Amino acid sequence: MNILITGGTGFIGRPLVRLLLEQGHQVTVLVRDYASARLKLGVGAELLRSLDELPVSARIDCAINLAGAGIADKRWTLKRKQVLKESRLATTRQLVQLFQRLETPPACLLSASAIGYYGAGRKEPLTENDIGISEFSHDLCRLWEAEARKAESLGIRVCLMRFGVVLGAGGGMLARLLPFYRMWLGGRLGNGQQMMSWVHRDDVLSAMLFLMHQSELSGEFNVTAPNAVNNEQFNDTLAALLRRPALFNQPAFLVQLMFGEMGDRLLLNGQHVVPERLLHAGFSFRYSDLQPALQACLCDSGLN
Repeated sequence: MNILITGGTGFIGRPLVRLLLEQGHQVTVLVRDYASARLKLGVGAELLRSLDELPVSARIDCAINLAGAGIADKRWTLKRKQVLKESRLATTRQLVQLFQRLETPPACLLSASAIGYYGAGRKEPLTENDIGISEFSHDLCRLWEAEARKAESLGIRVCLMRFGVVLGAGGGMLARLLPFYRMWLGGRLGNGQQMMSWVHRDDVLSAMLFLMHQSELSGEFNVTAPNAVNNEQFNDTLAALLRRPALFNQPAFLVQLMFGEMGDRLLLNGQHVVPERLLHAGFSFRYSDLQPALQACLCDSGLN
């Protein structure tokens, strides 16, 4: 297959490109910095600086849209919120415009979203049938998904992948946490009861391949492990695997002081999200439980 990827140099994109190339697919990646992307991705993938470089006769069987600035990288100032919004909407809009001018549009578009769609602070199990609570993360995901859905008018099958907290070696949330735990500074955030819907990166890649090949599937899909945990359970499990006490608990007011709205909504609140549609479609998670998922991440990082 000929596969076009945006966000291909990121935490999920890099291993996805490598996996697709190993499987014999032709992979084209939209990049901003050609030299940096080539160092990260190697020589197998074709790199584009602009979608305008693709001729109308270009053959794309599937597009995978992962572009977007990191939601938890910085405080949510007004300027940062605009960056988060534009980095998602602009690229998704450009993809749909590309599809409109191609002689043959792709058969499917897999477009990233996030469980922030549902809003924060929700402990009840949430499925794809549940509606979101209006706040910044929900509004961001809603607009993002709406841009991707415009491809449906071209006869393209659209799958919206609502990612949970992705765990993997060499990046993501775990890379930020491990230095603190290694220095004996790990601990829960707030009261530790906020739910954390996590997923191992390997299962994210497998879910994307599953959706790419299941031509009858479309719409929203929660890409989260079946067994969510709360922050205290996550903290205790990671500390036990690292053989470190994790008693350096951060009170809620300190998290809010340090990280503002982002810390309050993402770190002190959460969602209990269930991958109902993936499970119903027959997808099997390699890592359904947190302990083996974290163990695998630490092994891949050379820490266990």
